[in-house]
Amino acid sequence: MIYDCAIIGGGPAGLNAALVLGRAKRSVVLIDSNKPRNAVTHASHGFITRDGVTPSEFRRIAYEEVLRYPSVEHLQIEVVSVEKKESGFEVNVSSGDRILARKIILATGVKEIFPEIEGFYPLYGKSLFNCPYCDGWELRERPLVVVSDHPSIFHMAKMIFNWSKDLVVCTNGKASLSELQRKQLETKGVVVMEQPVSAFIGQNGRLELVRFADGTEIPRYGGFVSPKLVPSTALGENLGCERTESGGIKTDEWGRSSIPGIYSAGDAANEMPSQLIFAAASGSRTAAGVNMDLTEEDFE
Repeated sequence: MIYDCAIIGGGPAGLNAALVLGRAKRSVVLIDSNKPRNAVTHASHGFITRDGVTPSEFRRIAYEEVLRYPSVEHLQIEVVSVEKKESGFEVNVSSGDRILARKIILATGVKEIFPEIEGFYPLYGKSLFNCPYCDGWELRERPLVVVSDHPSIFHMAKMIFNWSKDLVVCTNGKASLSELQRKQLETKGVVVMEQPVSAFIGQNGRLELVRFADGTEIPRYGGFVSPKLVPSTALGENLGCERTESGGIKTDEWGRSSIPGIYSAGDAANEMPSQLIFAAASGSRTAAGVNMDLTEEDFE
């Protein structure tokens, strides 16, 4: 059997793509290794009708809805490689099986690389986060910290300032702020700490102190740490897909990559900001692109 489309990745982008293609009567195989990036998150926000839903419940509901369509199949397995063939593409999975599909949607997301700071991971997803749109409301009006060595730290600090005026901004030893930016923050009462952060200290998931390399400690209730985002797989790169400056798969407005027949959706295509609702919308749009192209091919 050759599927109309193989979707690699079962996050919101892949799931919404499967839903749209299933409703278009396309034969779809959704391949997912069940290792979601947001597994540590207690609740997801900003998605209308699903605000506050746990990631596991979101996935449960989504799979229940998607698999109502008889032309959609789900395989929970790792994808090893994707190869171009005369009839389309061959997806090689870890069981040794080979899956044939006319089109491929890469919805494999990204992985986060956080600064190596002691004590971070026990607090991540509980009082330390990376997305203010997702978790800023829960930390509103609290003493917060922002840790980032990215040039975007100034914009991040200004955003967090909307949720809390009691703010400490840490560049973690990097010269990420210009002198003008630092003075602008300090004029607003924001404390800027430029020395390296050595540890986050807390218990039961709640941040209590931020410790710096020089021994300084500041009490904080929670905060945001900026990760570096990198592709979670090399599938797009191995297929020769053109990349964006930030490392995502470059696509047009319908999710088409530079390789005919290969599409990308969600975080894998660097859809920003990295939120459920943006990823799901991207999956829907990309599925429409796949269906349009299949329709043209079949009609001709």
